[in-house]
Amino acid sequence: KKKIQELESINEDVQAMSSCCEDMSSRLKAAKEQTQDLIVKTTKLQAENQRLEMKAQVADAFIAKFQLTPDEMNLLRGTKDEPITEDFFKALGRVKQIHDDVKILLRTNQQRAGLEIMEQMALLQETSYERLYRWTQNECRTLTQESCDISPVLAQAMEALQDRPVLYKYTLDEFGTARRSAVVRGFIDALTRGGLGGTPRPIEMHSHDPLRYVGDMLAWLHQATASEKEHLEAMLKLVTIQGVEENIQEVVGHITEGVCRPLKVRIEQVIVAEPGAVLLYKISNLLKFYHHTISGIVGNSAATLLTTIEEMHLLSKKIFFNSLSLHASKLMDKVELPPPDLGPSSALNQTLNLLREVLASHDSSVVPLDARQADFVQVLSCVLDPLLQMCTMSASNLGTADMATFMVNSLYMMKTTLALFEFTDKRLEMLQFQIEAHLDTLINEQASYVLTRAGLSYIYNSVQQHKPEQGPLSNLPSLDSMSLKVAMAQFDRYLSAPDSLLMSQLNFLLSATVKEQIIKQSTELVCRAYSEIYAAVMDPSNKYKDPETILHRSPHQVQALLS
Repeated sequence: KKKIQELESINEDVQAMSSCCEDMSSRLKAAKEQTQDLIVKTTKLQAENQRLEMKAQVADAFIAKFQLTPDEMNLLRGTKDEPITEDFFKALGRVKQIHDDVKILLRTNQQRAGLEIMEQMALLQETSYERLYRWTQNECRTLTQESCDISPVLAQAMEALQDRPVLYKYTLDEFGTARRSAVVRGFIDALTRGGLGGTPRPIEMHSHDPLRYVGDMLAWLHQATASEKEHLEAMLKLVTIQGVEENIQEVVGHITEGVCRPLKVRIEQVIVAEPGAVLLYKISNLLKFYHHTISGIVGNSAATLLTTIEEMHLLSKKIFFNSLSLHASKLMDKVELPPPDLGPSSALNQTLNLLREVLASHDSSVVPLDARQADFVQVLSCVLDPLLQMCTMSASNLGTADMATFMVNSLYMMKTTLALFEFTDKRLEMLQFQIEAHLDTLINEQASYVLTRAGLSYIYNSVQQHKPEQGPLSNLPSLDSMSLKVAMAQFDRYLSAPDSLLMSQLNFLLSATVKEQIIKQSTELVCRAYSEIYAAVMDPSNKYKDPETILHRSPHQVQALLS
């Protein structure tokens, strides 16, 4: 009975264990099912989390690429008094970049976002450019000192504004206006007050010295024009649009326009006061030189400064030629008699001195060659033609030899004056022709002077006019052997001292070379005359008895004695 109880007890235990195991097994199964569900849920949540993280990254990247930071927005909008800095241009660069990049969105299914961003950036750009323009305009307005520093930020501002041509143009106008008043003020100060502490002295202190006065004014303007061009080049050095060089030239032209009036008034005063032909000519060349030099800076644009300088150049040239013409007409008013020594008259000497000074001042000028040549031709015809006329009128009442001597001396003086200068070859040639014509006269006069005084004149003329039908020469009156022997004795005296028979006029010649030439060529004519007489006497048809005793020297011997 006891064993049965034990067995039942064991059975119950087993039963209890079995039900316990079953219970645990079913609980385990339920737990397993729950865990499976949780793993699926967790996996789902993890995947969702990753997707959201990706979305956040994409959104961040999108914002970074297509939106500005609050700092950048503040920089661009700024307040009225805030200065523009380097960072402003970086922010403006970002706006332009976003505006360009947003075009990619318009090709995707994000068109709405793209359009919104584009509109937002366009508005922001306009605000930024408006602010930049106002700042730049104010900067330009402050540049009214004579020395002008262009800040790197201003150069960047101009680079940015080139995308807005209207604002760019307005800013340049603003700069030009500010600099124009600075240059005018600087010019007036240089004229009336001089430099700091009185050095350099005021330009108007030299108004009594026309050439220096005009030269100082033009030199100041040349310097100012070059400086203004440098300021503009510094301001526009980053600008890359076409036509920057034209912009610079145009603005420099506008800046320098303000000084034209005060410059013109002063130069006109100098020219109209007629400081004399030489000074007028030097001033004219100076103006021409500065016109050439300044056009190298401003280009050949229609800059008012260049036009003004050109006008003054033409005016000074006109008054210069008037002055020369007046001088020439005075020469013709009172023509002097030639001086007793038949040298050049005082009027000729004065005029040649004037011409020499004019040509010398021209020679040293830095005017282009073709312009110089044209001037020379005009100057020479203005002075030389009346001079030649005056000399001819002056000599008109003189005897042949006196007249020729006076003319040779006068022409010789003109020639030696012109020989020192360029572009005078044609004139020198003409003067030489005229000298030679008068020299021929003097050669013939000297030869007939010798023949007359050596007793051969009558014989030579008779030989020349003798015709065979008149019969032999020896039968004519005063041509018999005896008369010829007397004449030959007189001729021998000449041969022994040829220098004793010189016209007094030859000693008045200014050029020793010319004098020698006349003596040499007139002596040749005398020899030729002797040869003709000798041939006639030796000719049997003229019936001279023992002709060798009448003319005991051959032409060759006479030539040897006279050479």
